[in-house]
Amino acid sequence: MTEPTLSTPADTINLELFFELSPDMLCIAGYDGYFKKINPAVSQVLGYTNDELFARPINDFIHPEDQAITEKHRNNLKRHIPLLNYENRYICKNGEVVWLSWTSMPNDASETVYAIAKNITHKKKLEADRNSLITKLTSINNDLKQLTYTTSHDLRSPVNNLLTVFTLLDTSKIQDTETLEFIGILKDAADSLKYTLNSYVDVLSEKNGLIVKTEEIHLNDCLNSVAHSLSALIQSSHTTINADFNDLPNITFNRTYLESIFLNLITNAIKYARPGVAPIITIQSAIVNAAKQITFIDEGSGFDMEKVKHKVFGLNQKFHNYSDSKGIGLYLVYNHITSMGGQISLDSKPNQGAVFTITFKD
Repeated sequence: MTEPTLSTPADTINLELFFELSPDMLCIAGYDGYFKKINPAVSQVLGYTNDELFARPINDFIHPEDQAITEKHRNNLKRHIPLLNYENRYICKNGEVVWLSWTSMPNDASETVYAIAKNITHKKKLEADRNSLITKLTSINNDLKQLTYTTSHDLRSPVNNLLTVFTLLDTSKIQDTETLEFIGILKDAADSLKYTLNSYVDVLSEKNGLIVKTEEIHLNDCLNSVAHSLSALIQSSHTTINADFNDLPNITFNRTYLESIFLNLITNAIKYARPGVAPIITIQSAIVNAAKQITFIDEGSGFDMEKVKHKVFGLNQKFHNYSDSKGIGLYLVYNHITSMGGQISLDSKPNQGAVFTITFKD
């Protein structure tokens, strides 16, 4: 039994049905620039009748801004250069603009072009909306970056003035040991603030490049630096910090980011301690399933995860009635970690503390 060929009448009818029923725009155009045959989808999309489409050059229906480049591609077709996924705009009869994606093949024997077009107007609209959003977010990001630059720069002057006062202060004339201790704490806090402000400017400068600077950081050193800057808060709140970095003593990360993570998670644990209960914070590092992790465990007020699980790391999200809460700390922690390819998770219950687990990118 011989197989049927495409020249049989039955197959010709089937191909005609395929041509007529296809939701894509199918057409045959001549080298002279006119439609020779079109399927119903062409007139449905453009809104013209078949007679109107056949009577005018195809170029008349193309958006004026796309006519020249389309003509160039049409000439390439005559030189046996196929046109694949070419996008241009057509103007419908009602004045609306549609985006079409064309795949066209030439046939020299008949001096015709066989073409298929898909209506991608919806896709283009989504792209335009996305680009508009990216532009808006970029503008907001630049504004925030400028604000951080300005804040960091302008705050350094009063901090430097404060440090100058400490250098001029003759502590030998002060006999009260408690006063001397407070002066020492204030000077350390001012030094730490100056270092932090300078670090923020450096990090922003690095972020203008492609790579944020990383280095091998001793976790004990990072904790000691943060604990030193928070010494007054830790002492006044009677906070106990238990640290175990034996399994993973070092981590490769951005130093400013890591210190910010430690600072925010420690201050949050102190700030949201249960009333009447001295805060206890446990910080541990380990390698779990080949991944480097640090966990911060506190015994504070905790979170109702059913209510906060999708918002806990968002900007300006507040979950406790605390006057000094700004809803920024956990947002910063999350962004420091994820911007470096890591992850952070939270496990918590109300009045049973919280466990933050940070997993670092290899």
